[in-house]
Amino acid sequence: MSVFLINRTGLAWAGAALGLLISVATPAQAQDAEGCVDSQVVGRFTGSTIAYCKVKEFDELAFMRAPVDYGALLARNATTDKSGPEWIKLQGKASEFRYQLPANRSSLEVIANYKADLTAKGFQVTFACNDQECLSGSFKDLYVMGELLDPSNGLSTAYFDHARYLLAERKGPEGSVHASILVGEDKDVAVAFLRILEEKAMESNQVQAAAPPAEDLSESLTKTGSANVYGILFDYDQDTVKPESKPALDEIAAVLSGNPSLHLKIIGHTDNQGGEAYNLDLSTRRAANVSAALAGGYGIDPARLTFEGAGLSRPIESNDTEEGRSKNRRVELVVQ
Repeated sequence: MSVFLINRTGLAWAGAALGLLISVATPAQAQDAEGCVDSQVVGRFTGSTIAYCKVKEFDELAFMRAPVDYGALLARNATTDKSGPEWIKLQGKASEFRYQLPANRSSLEVIANYKADLTAKGFQVTFACNDQECLSGSFKDLYVMGELLDPSNGLSTAYFDHARYLLAERKGPEGSVHASILVGEDKDVAVAFLRILEEKAMESNQVQAAAPPAEDLSESLTKTGSANVYGILFDYDQDTVKPESKPALDEIAAVLSGNPSLHLKIIGHTDNQGGEAYNLDLSTRRAANVSAALAGGYGIDPARLTFEGAGLSRPIESNDTEEGRSKNRRVELVVQ
């Protein structure tokens, strides 16, 4: 690696050349990144905007709990290795948020506010460090804190002047909640990277059965006038129909082809994660793309298909569990 040769000017130039500095080197964004909403566990510093978020119902996060010898990792070409005693790996609901901070706020003020907020919510700080004390060994350039703890941010100058970090834990009867905050500062650029892990066991029995045979789908439409389809898949917060949806689309197309007079309304449904307006728009776009897939991929007359989005307004199960939310995320077919 060439990191030993990168200085402030060199890193800024390299980042600009590669187009990787947008999220931290531009003025604060007017609005949050699409589909991002604050965690209910820990919120944002006043005046911040969300530049990036990722929320997984079950995943693993590694938190730093002691100073890291980055030079030793570099010598072993193992800068992504988080297996040492300086790290703790936890599983559960994993949330990550990168906030663009107001230009007139210091990293010291931001980290102090987060510490006070976490303490007020029953968290105990288990590790905290500022600047060079976050790194052991001889290699103590602060930008590596971003590489260690905020790697998806790419080449960032946001940690050159200051890199402040804390890890906190709140114990509870349903499992512990861990939160870390890394605040970086470089001149007028400031960024906060918040990570939250809500410990819980992975929910099992999540592999769904294959799409029902065409005759079952046809029977359901004939008897009840509607059918819920779970085999049409989309990536998180996306509206593009995934290739894995083909078996379900094949079945729907077979029913339509076998019943030339059949007209269907395609209704998209979501769970309650995210705002009402966002989910309504997302479900509408998904329903539209299912209609387009049937018309474009199977030659179904578009006049036989209509679509609409229902968002989170018509749940069929409780949204309090992942199992219930998975039932609510569906495509519904209604005979017209």
